[in-house]
Amino acid sequence: MTWQEYSKLLAKKGLEEKDRNFLEAVFELASYVHEGETRATGEPYITHPISVSLKIADLKLDIASIAAGLLHDAVEKNPNVLKTIRQKFGNEIAFLVDAVTKVDRVSAKGVKRALESVRKMFLAVAQDIRVVMIKLMDRLHNMETLDALAKDKRERIAEETLSLYAPLAERLGMWNIKGELEDLAFKHLWPREYAEMLEAVKNHAPERERLIRKIANVIESELKREKIKIKEISFRVKHLYSSWLKLEKYDNNWLLLSDLIALRIILEDVKDCYSTLGIIHKLWKPVPSRFKDYIALPKPNGYQSLHTSVFTENNYIVEFQIRTEEMHREAENGIAAHWAYSEFGKPKKGFSAIGKKFNWINQLANWHKEFEHEHASTEDLLEALKIDFFKDRIFVLTPKGDVIDLPKGATPLDFAYHIHSEIGNRAFGAKADGRLVSFSRELRSGEVVEITTQKNKKPSREWLHIVKTSLAKNRIRRALRITDKDSFLAIQEKPVSTSVYARNRVGLIKDISGVFASLHINIQTLTANRSGNDEAPILITFIPKQKSDVAKIENRLKKIRDVTKINSKIKS
Repeated sequence: MTWQEYSKLLAKKGLEEKDRNFLEAVFELASYVHEGETRATGEPYITHPISVSLKIADLKLDIASIAAGLLHDAVEKNPNVLKTIRQKFGNEIAFLVDAVTKVDRVSAKGVKRALESVRKMFLAVAQDIRVVMIKLMDRLHNMETLDALAKDKRERIAEETLSLYAPLAERLGMWNIKGELEDLAFKHLWPREYAEMLEAVKNHAPERERLIRKIANVIESELKREKIKIKEISFRVKHLYSSWLKLEKYDNNWLLLSDLIALRIILEDVKDCYSTLGIIHKLWKPVPSRFKDYIALPKPNGYQSLHTSVFTENNYIVEFQIRTEEMHREAENGIAAHWAYSEFGKPKKGFSAIGKKFNWINQLANWHKEFEHEHASTEDLLEALKIDFFKDRIFVLTPKGDVIDLPKGATPLDFAYHIHSEIGNRAFGAKADGRLVSFSRELRSGEVVEITTQKNKKPSREWLHIVKTSLAKNRIRRALRITDKDSFLAIQEKPVSTSVYARNRVGLIKDISGVFASLHINIQTLTANRSGNDEAPILITFIPKQKSDVAKIENRLKKIRDVTKINSKIKS
């Protein structure tokens, strides 16, 4: 591609002439560094940085980010070029290029490679969010051209994309990028299922599209009649990967996939959004469980919109998304939208996350320090990162109305420890929406959670099996002073399941329970549905206090009259 062709593409994306003039010298340096180099696709290598820079321009990032996109692979090709970049284009662009290069340099393999990638990405997030956005665009273009690589390499890159890059894009509110990355990874990890899904969507989408167009015409006429100004009514086909996951949950029932094609209505202000919601519910019967008010209660990454699903003709369920223009910009590009449209202007040094909606970025460094004290294995640390930061999210509220972002499956104890260690350690009771709930009950999005504390209360060892986040587990361990290597909980954190084989007799269960009572160990569950069948075992689950407890229990159980065999294993 020539400079003239590239310049025309930049102009179409809204770049001013002075910015294009500055980028001409950047383009020339990138072309010079990559001269004669080709990609696995057979194309000249320069096509990759050009594509990355154009994707960055689509996000409406600043000129320094676009320049860094053009040069992001230059230092890898020639380390000495960084000095030239600094001299010709300044410290900011040199910093961005250097930071992206460091994220790319991963020396380890397997799980350690994945963890090193995560750590470097997190460091980049904390330093300057633009580094991660450049890297996301780099990964997106690499995924688009992945077919040229060998199968094993394709699968490794696709797996890394699905487990790291797509969730990171979601956390940054970049839903379009997340969807594109997931679909591209889906194609390479499950090619047969991808092809089947693609064909099924082609078969189902036209009928849905006809219905959606008909409904769009009805709602447009009604809104005009009510004098509500419409900015845009559009629809989009849901990404394949997310549709596939939903269909798995719905036992492949396409009628339940209400958002295969969703109608999006963009309006002038919030008042019009709620008015439109009322009109839709007047025209069609709403599905009660499908209404979500993300305007009054935004998602933790800033996403705002009204979601509702309604029953239409032939019993089809159709989803509506109702939002303002500003909400739509953020829904499309997430944190990148703040860069282009922030009322406060662009920060002088790099880009820091704006507002509480991205405060998880600032939690990363503290989280990492806390977890390192536990001397966890690489596998454990990577798994903990995925749970604490990348698992599907829920958001709950404090009694003061602050939004707390937690992984799906989190409990009131996770919430308590997220607020403060002392609140967790002294937790005595929990309420969700004013009702008493157990510490083990999973929280639901939108609930108001309240923790009652007691001055002399201390955490219990069993709490380690209730909480889901590593943050809570680490703080409970610290409070209990579980640090010795012999501590079974410090090593496993999983209950033990023991099968007791014995002939039926009166008093057997009492004798078995007595063994646990003598060691002051609580039995979690005891199942003895034998109905006279001596071959069926009595199943017991319990939490040992230390590693040696398992052997002690087995030895004592073997001494019980009529017991013939004992088998213990760690529950997965």
